[in-house]
Amino acid sequence: MTSRRFVAPTLRAVSARLARPHPRRAGLAPPLQAVIEAAGLALPYVLSIALLALLAPAFAVAQQLGGVEAELKEPTDQQVYQRDERGRAPIPVRLEAKKGEAKIRDAHVLVKKGSDPNTPPSFEVEGVEFADGVLKNVPTGGPYEVRVMTEGGQEYAADDVFVGDLWVLAGQSNMEGYGDLTDVAPPHEKVMALGMDGEWRRAEEPLHWLVDSPDPIHSGDPSDREQRSKQQHKNRRKGAGLGLPFATAMVEATGVPVGLIPCAHGGTSMEQWSPSKKDEGGKSLYGSMIRQIKLAGGKVKGVLWYQGESDANEKAAKEYPKAFADFIRAVRRDLDEPALPFYYVQIGRVVGPMFDAKHWNAIQEAQRTLPDRVANTAVVAAVDLELDDLIHVGVQGHKRLGKRLAGVALRELFSHGDGRSAPNLDRVTRVGNHTLHVKFKGINESKQGDGTVFGLWRGDHHTGFSIRKADGTLVPLVYEATTAHGPPDTVTLKLNGDIPPGSFLWYGYGLDPAAVLTDQHDMAIPVFGPIALDDIGS
Repeated sequence: MTSRRFVAPTLRAVSARLARPHPRRAGLAPPLQAVIEAAGLALPYVLSIALLALLAPAFAVAQQLGGVEAELKEPTDQQVYQRDERGRAPIPVRLEAKKGEAKIRDAHVLVKKGSDPNTPPSFEVEGVEFADGVLKNVPTGGPYEVRVMTEGGQEYAADDVFVGDLWVLAGQSNMEGYGDLTDVAPPHEKVMALGMDGEWRRAEEPLHWLVDSPDPIHSGDPSDREQRSKQQHKNRRKGAGLGLPFATAMVEATGVPVGLIPCAHGGTSMEQWSPSKKDEGGKSLYGSMIRQIKLAGGKVKGVLWYQGESDANEKAAKEYPKAFADFIRAVRRDLDEPALPFYYVQIGRVVGPMFDAKHWNAIQEAQRTLPDRVANTAVVAAVDLELDDLIHVGVQGHKRLGKRLAGVALRELFSHGDGRSAPNLDRVTRVGNHTLHVKFKGINESKQGDGTVFGLWRGDHHTGFSIRKADGTLVPLVYEATTAHGPPDTVTLKLNGDIPPGSFLWYGYGLDPAAVLTDQHDMAIPVFGPIALDDIGS
């Protein structure tokens, strides 16, 4: 929740004064001193709090007598600022006068020193300069306290301010989060979120509250929005997504605070996300997303995307490869970040007749192959995850997805030991007349003490591989798919006959396949196909 609190102007001076040794303190009544020390508190700290309690009414009166009423607009409590390549960020300071004139004289960044009772409760961050209304060179970290002093002697503060990495969450319902709100990922002390209502707060499930957005594209009719909001906040039972698990995994691996910017909206197509609608502002998904990013400061670490189900139809599926690539380029252009990381999820399974498998698989293949055409992108698979209804990934699946995306980000952006590659098809080769080798790239391997290298999960009877005609008709040739022997990045397909001309290899064909193959680090193999088999070599 946003901080607007007024702070007594002499707080730092009082604390510093009482922190210095004073011979007269020896006269403190021994029983009282013993109680204080037994409680683990430092005398200077206790005395400063006591004195401030006595002086607080006087400070309040002084504020009113000064005829000035002001509000600290930026920074706000629990706000995260995007750091630069040096690991530092500027923090703009804005004070809005409600009555009279409030001119900023100075501002400081303080960091809590810890629980040691023999030290002051906070100390000033070194190397930070306040000039032209901006705190400059604030280092990665937090929680910080930002204190702002006026020329009239008033002091304002924002608590739990961070410098770290901002990630956009965009797409449709599986990014918005439709997992059951049961056993969800818990909040983390260094993961914050810019709510769709424009307020920073500690991130907790559900992250997306479309009804609270000021943008009509998300919240609809404003006349009854307040009533709908109260009802949803009271009765909501679904909403778990991948954003919080992703952010928690990132913080635990790097220690860098994370701020999330939820922008997703269920049931939306690529056409509805079109960058051409940017100038419509809050009446368009793209315009709303850009506005929200600007509200967060305009700079982000990257974008997480999960969308495509609504494009699984004849017209949109044909346009999807170009539309998706154009969308990524537009985001990078509008944020002035030509190499902005863009990590996304390949759509997974759906149960029911509402989609055509041909178009569903076409979207999956377009998503699988995009990293070969667009730099600084990566795709992770979801086909192996459980559902909480006919189409939405369940809460436990979202936890795994969040970790998969975090693994990619840790590898690509941090070269971190917990980083992971995103597996993808490399090539298919013939071995004799009745055997195919399906080799994958990006398999995360682990080495055992005896030197054995494990990659893909070892075993027999892996499901999901099939050979089909051009129209999708099954050619029943594959009787075994095994990783029990051979290279750690290869699946061996054993066939019971010759491959007919005009045949294609698939993994995860259809709407609801049993395709659950992962590597040793839970990075799943994506759906692929059709892969023409006529011209493959040995």
